[in-house]
Amino acid sequence: MSIVTFEKPTEHIALPDWYARTWEMRQTADTRRGDSFNLRAEGRQLRNETRLKTKWGTYHNDARLQDRLTEVSRWHDVLEQCLQGVDNEIAKLIEEKAATERELENIASHLSTLAECIRQRDSRYGNDLVLLDEGDAELKNELGVLECLKAMLTNKCQTAWEQLNRLREIQFKLQLDISNKKDTISIDKENLEMTKDCAGTSYKPDPLRMPKDCIPYDAWLEHSRYNKLKADNEISASGRLREAMYCSREKVHNDVRAQQDATDYGLRRRIYETQRQKNELQWQRKKMMDEMEKMLKEIDDLEQALLEKTNSVKLAETRLENRMFRPGPELVQDDVQYGLADEVLQLRQTREDLIKKINDGKATYNALEAHMILLDQDVTNKEHALMTDLRCLDMRETLKKVDKTSTAQTERNIQLTRMEDEIPKS
Repeated sequence: MSIVTFEKPTEHIALPDWYARTWEMRQTADTRRGDSFNLRAEGRQLRNETRLKTKWGTYHNDARLQDRLTEVSRWHDVLEQCLQGVDNEIAKLIEEKAATERELENIASHLSTLAECIRQRDSRYGNDLVLLDEGDAELKNELGVLECLKAMLTNKCQTAWEQLNRLREIQFKLQLDISNKKDTISIDKENLEMTKDCAGTSYKPDPLRMPKDCIPYDAWLEHSRYNKLKADNEISASGRLREAMYCSREKVHNDVRAQQDATDYGLRRRIYETQRQKNELQWQRKKMMDEMEKMLKEIDDLEQALLEKTNSVKLAETRLENRMFRPGPELVQDDVQYGLADEVLQLRQTREDLIKKINDGKATYNALEAHMILLDQDVTNKEHALMTDLRCLDMRETLKKVDKTSTAQTERNIQLTRMEDEIPKS
């Protein structure tokens, strides 16, 4: 042979095998293309399905965020109104409590004036220091009324302080809840405005984790409802308390005014009676002075009469003594002797009667003079008692001063009953 041929030292494939391999390659290619087609179809279907799912998932979650945002905003507005109501109620209750405390200060001033009146009336003298006259009784009654009213207003102030604490507590809770809802609204608004193409999105380490303090929706709803209900209840309770405090102050005004009138009437009546007794004593003193002058004149007349009887006694005794020297039988007990003896005895008895009457007159004069001293002392005591009661009335005049913010009692009543809007404009 002229050509040398070489063959690869490998196994050669037979022609049927070659055709078989070609057919196998074709079948494999068809299978791969079919699989690829199916996979592309499935991929397209999966892309469409996932795109739609993602789109609708985002849409539904946006709707849920929007609904949640609306709900939280609505609760935020509701709680804001509750907070405003609580703030207004706190301001009104503070004002009402301050008015009640001012009323307590007025009662304390009244008590101070009343105590001064009692001390003033206790400085009376003698029998004018009566144990319990009408003025003292009314002053003691007024003291009891003021003490009861003071205790009532003190209790109202204590209740108002406790109610203020509860209102401030619910105010703090509302402020905290509103602040939380504001933060929640801000976060949800930010989430609602985010899109898949916006900046700031990234993978998170564990986004499906559940926070430790996370609560169920029902618990959140119940918490919001509880805060609103608690605020409404406290506002209602505070309103009732303010009304009770207002009624209590008006009751204090009425009771104090009524008792002041009764006390002033008792003091004026006591002044009238004391003045009448003083006038009676002054009239008695005048009559006593007249009687003492008459008695002094009578004593002088009796002493003059006694002096006149002295000479008559001397005359009668001298006559008897001279007739004792009659001589002999002429010394007889004749009618002259008996008459002179009777005259002497009569004059002695008359003299004794005059002396006794003079002593009785002097004793009577001394008794009149002693009683005059008592009358003068009693008149002085009654003048002091009158001055004391009049000073008490003057001190009590300060209790009758009306509020200077009201120009008349009618305008004050209009302000107290809040009837400004009901009265037609002139």
